[in-house]
Amino acid sequence: MKFLSLTVIALLTTLFANSQDQPVFNIFAGPQATTASYSIGGKKQETDMKIGFQAGIGMKVQIENKLYFAPAVYYSMKGYKVVYNTFNTLPDIDAKDNNTTIHTFETAALLQYDFSANANHFYIKGGPSLDFQLFGNENFNKMPSGSVDRKMKFSYGDYGHFSANAIAELGYESNSGLIIFAQYTHGLASINNFDGGPQIKHRVFGISIGKYLNRKKIVIDTRNKE
Repeated sequence: MKFLSLTVIALLTTLFANSQDQPVFNIFAGPQATTASYSIGGKKQETDMKIGFQAGIGMKVQIENKLYFAPAVYYSMKGYKVVYNTFNTLPDIDAKDNNTTIHTFETAALLQYDFSANANHFYIKGGPSLDFQLFGNENFNKMPSGSVDRKMKFSYGDYGHFSANAIAELGYESNSGLIIFAQYTHGLASINNFDGGPQIKHRVFGISIGKYLNRKKIVIDTRNKE
């Protein structure tokens, strides 16, 4: 994780230093469907999606032609529902299922490619992100009966505070500064810290709307010139 952090920081520094234009900033927010890839000892567990949310701030600065550096920092509410078909150590050896809600802060180092130089255009965006699990809640049923509703424990023997993801995004930007995009987040690292425990990797699908804050509109002067 430290190596990945240093790599991202180096990438940010290099791209920003080589940029050819002043950055423009945007805000964005939207709902997302969130779940996880969940396996125990290589055995895939049945998972289901739940509704989450994201909101944050982004930046766009030109590198060359239609290629841009477009990092973002944002809050993301994630989570998953899982039903176990084998023995599990997390959250409890007697747990039959688990329903989690995790509040995270995400930092993404993304590259953006605009399909057109026109003010109204589609774009694609992608790159890595670091995910900080701030706090969360889990609700699970136990065998043979009973249920538990508690705060998630983050430590070396429980859930982890840090994760890493790959992000892919398809969007549209308008001359007015409006942004609409669909985003997919693919977890690369497990959020479980328990040795021999489950592999839990985020999977998130979201749709967001945003707005550039300091981008000037393109105005064409149609007045007759004398």
